[in-house]
Amino acid sequence: MTKRPRILLAALFHETHSFVEEITGLDDYTIRDVLDRRGDGSTVDGFLEVADEQNWEVVPSADFTALPSGTTDHAVFELFWEKLHSALTSALADGGLDGIWLALHGAMVTTESVDPEGELLSRVRAVPGAAHLPLFGVFDLHANFTPAMADHANGLVAYRENPHVDARDSAIRSARLLARALDEGILPHMVTLTAPLMWPPTGTGTADRPMRDLEALARAIEAETPAIWGINIVAGYSFSDTPDTGVSFAVITTADDAVAQSVLQRLCALAIDLRAHGLPEEWNLDEAVARIKTLAGGPYIVVEPSDNIGGGAPGDGTAVLRAFLSHDLDNAAVAIADPAAVAALADALPGETRRLSLGGKGSAIADPPIEIDVRFVSRSDGNFTLEDRNSHLAASQGVHFAMGPSAVVIVGKGIKVLLTSRKTPPFDLAQFRSQGIIPEDLKAIGVKAAVAHRRAYDPIAAGSFTVETAGPCTSQITSLPFRRLRPGVFPIHADWKPE
Repeated sequence: MTKRPRILLAALFHETHSFVEEITGLDDYTIRDVLDRRGDGSTVDGFLEVADEQNWEVVPSADFTALPSGTTDHAVFELFWEKLHSALTSALADGGLDGIWLALHGAMVTTESVDPEGELLSRVRAVPGAAHLPLFGVFDLHANFTPAMADHANGLVAYRENPHVDARDSAIRSARLLARALDEGILPHMVTLTAPLMWPPTGTGTADRPMRDLEALARAIEAETPAIWGINIVAGYSFSDTPDTGVSFAVITTADDAVAQSVLQRLCALAIDLRAHGLPEEWNLDEAVARIKTLAGGPYIVVEPSDNIGGGAPGDGTAVLRAFLSHDLDNAAVAIADPAAVAALADALPGETRRLSLGGKGSAIADPPIEIDVRFVSRSDGNFTLEDRNSHLAASQGVHFAMGPSAVVIVGKGIKVLLTSRKTPPFDLAQFRSQGIIPEDLKAIGVKAAVAHRRAYDPIAAGSFTVETAGPCTSQITSLPFRRLRPGVFPIHADWKPE
């Protein structure tokens, strides 16, 4: 009987914001049995679908996932490695392995490493018996892709869409490249180029320039070059302070490096030509809300990138709520992560009015708390199931999400505030709907995001206004205090010029 291919499976997922003060510790990570991800819509679930199709024996290892937040305690990385190393060495000693597949983010930073994913892959390759195993995986479009990641992998595949509606599909594509390598007995390698560019998350939507053009060119090159198995357009993550932060490109190929380098140079040249498109303009907040008051219908989405939960911000900024109050909106909603406010309502009765301090606790550069009378509406455990299995949120978290104990209150003339104990990226309408707030019925909705909300909110929106406010995920990335970034990066360095 033919031996089933044995593939080691592991997942490490964190997008690290270097410019917030918090340290992300073990308690902030969800640690799962990786095989429990089956059916949850995640990237791991996508791999498992292909593993079933290919009749692979999956050797499970560690699965550590956290929401975007501050620098990870390096002890978390070491614990992950301990578990992965144990599974890897045991599998190699007991029947061997035919390959390794990893679900990564690619923009992780720890208290001791600016490239933990590259370090992880290097350590894997250093294990006796693992140096030449096929090593494939999937990673986020907002990674800061490094030479070490390319050097130690055969085929890491990035998402192609932002919002990341194709995360699971990208995992499937990556796993099928692993299957191709096993079937053909040929291993590709990776070649990468980091561009002298950086864009904020607001400039990386793939429906817009420059990402739309770059993705189109990549797909055309793939079609005309059979030796290229895949091209990654990596938008970068501008809030991680590393030498490699920014836009990059990576080719998976069986051709020699000269072919790959020619492709990479074409992509880099186009990105440089389109660089200004990655720095979109934003509305003044008061002007946007005043404009919304004059418009018919709704809902109108007020997008606040500076408090982008999906980018690592605390999700408790009060600027948009203040604007809604000052302009006397009477049919609007915002969500604010504030466990203290939720706890203060633990014994409140429906209709009861209490004085609360709302939001403003998580960032020293954002607006302060709002001291205000609130009318209590309801409370819940905060659990909900995503309406959209291709939601940006499903890629790492799966289709079930826990906001923690939550409460709905009304402030001002009719502004609904969803208070959560755990910050929740606004990537699925079930977040509000599960708490009795119907988004389609509102005049205005405050959304703490950059681009990833579009999948959920654009279909129901009468209009959208991206606004500039103070906060850690500012689109004004020239204001960030980079310490480790390489020289010559647009728009960070004033003396930048194209090579």
